[in-house]
Amino acid sequence: MKRNSTVHHIALLAILAMPFGVRAQQPVKHHMYKVIDVGTFGGANSTFSSPDHGLNAYGVLIGGAETPDPNPDPGCFTPFFPDCSVVHAFRSQNGVTTDLGVLPGGSNSFPFGINTWGWVVGASEDGVIDPGTGNPEVFAVLWRDSQVINLGTFGGNESTASDVNDLGQIAGFSANTVPDPFSLLGFATQTRPFLWQHGVMRELDTLGGPDGAAYLINELGQIVGQFTLDSNPNPTTGFPTTHSILWEPNGKPVDLGTLGGTSVVPWWINNRGQVVGQANLTGDATFHGYFWEKGVLTDLGTLGGDLSVAWNVNDAGEVVGRADVPGSKTHHAFLWKQGVMTDLGTADGDTCATAFFVNSHGQIVGDSGVCGVVSRHAWLWENGGPIVDLNTLAIPGSGLHLVDADYINDRGEIACHGYLPNGDTHAVLLIPQGDCDDACEARVEASRVNPAAVPVRAMTSGLKATERGRLARRYHLPSGGPNN
Repeated sequence: MKRNSTVHHIALLAILAMPFGVRAQQPVKHHMYKVIDVGTFGGANSTFSSPDHGLNAYGVLIGGAETPDPNPDPGCFTPFFPDCSVVHAFRSQNGVTTDLGVLPGGSNSFPFGINTWGWVVGASEDGVIDPGTGNPEVFAVLWRDSQVINLGTFGGNESTASDVNDLGQIAGFSANTVPDPFSLLGFATQTRPFLWQHGVMRELDTLGGPDGAAYLINELGQIVGQFTLDSNPNPTTGFPTTHSILWEPNGKPVDLGTLGGTSVVPWWINNRGQVVGQANLTGDATFHGYFWEKGVLTDLGTLGGDLSVAWNVNDAGEVVGRADVPGSKTHHAFLWKQGVMTDLGTADGDTCATAFFVNSHGQIVGDSGVCGVVSRHAWLWENGGPIVDLNTLAIPGSGLHLVDADYINDRGEIACHGYLPNGDTHAVLLIPQGDCDDACEARVEASRVNPAAVPVRAMTSGLKATERGRLARRYHLPSGGPNN
């Protein structure tokens, strides 16, 4: 026993004596993933909800799927879809996709948040045209116990439920009856934030500002959103100054501050009340990712270039996003931890990458491709990296090319999109299936030696690009917003 202990001790000392770079090059064991295609309701495309809570802890994925029916709406107005088919909200679990339905008289619906108990919130049309906008009216809804529950408005013609926590508290925004040419979400009247609980919709304080919207709510009941300080458009953006705002459980609002510009966007709040997002710098020509905690707004900086965005933060305070690198307009995925931004790079062969989500185990997922043009590879980063193309880890046979990995829960399940050979896009859930076999590891190695070994089906106008472009307009972002 003593001899064996001595041998083990010597071996450990030898490992510790190795240069860090040598230790970091030791092979990382990867995992294989089963590919679950959510499918559609008879139409061409489907997409999952983003950037809100679209995947819960039990692997239930929500989103919207097209039907074969032509959209009767003027201008084919359907959230996130570039074509003209009716879209219904879905809930997908264990390979079974359920149509959540719409309000009576309506054609389209879309969900934005799901909690652990399976409550789904979002918006549904009711078949009436909003006379102020010329678009179909949409109402905040809760899907629960096979019912579609209309949460109502503050007297206006439209509302949306954006998130729900395990306490059954719902955050969102609603139109009121006050005309507003600069309504935050494009209504004809003022946009007002709400908290819905026990059947009651309560308006949240916006520190005197005319408009506000609640986007995300954590398990403590803290809500993050945006509000406008006044109704005066800025010469740089053409829109009033807009800040991020945090509402404490007692309803007290907190202005998160600025980095000098006139637009501050929150993208995530964790269960410690830490908020991340992006904020314009002075002059509104560029923006940086930010981290807010206990009254302090921290500029995360970049990787040497001009821009950055912080998309997500886990409960350990680890932040992920994208940041420009020096000398060009390319950007890489990053991990920011304890004040240090680490460059995660891109998938092999790509010029740009964005990290969208980090779980409590430090596993990070994102998308990689050609800067500002196409999505090419969904990827996973874990155990010190490097980035691994999820197409190499997926069990072959699905016929899909994986892009846009936006969520990974603590069970390691990943939500992404899959391109079909005909160019259609489907929402996809990846489920871990144990360690990689030899063929899987060979695919990983081949992709690193020769990136062309992984077939690429890249789309210049996919659902995700459309969605993120609309998000950029929704949050009044400068050019170069959240698109990959």
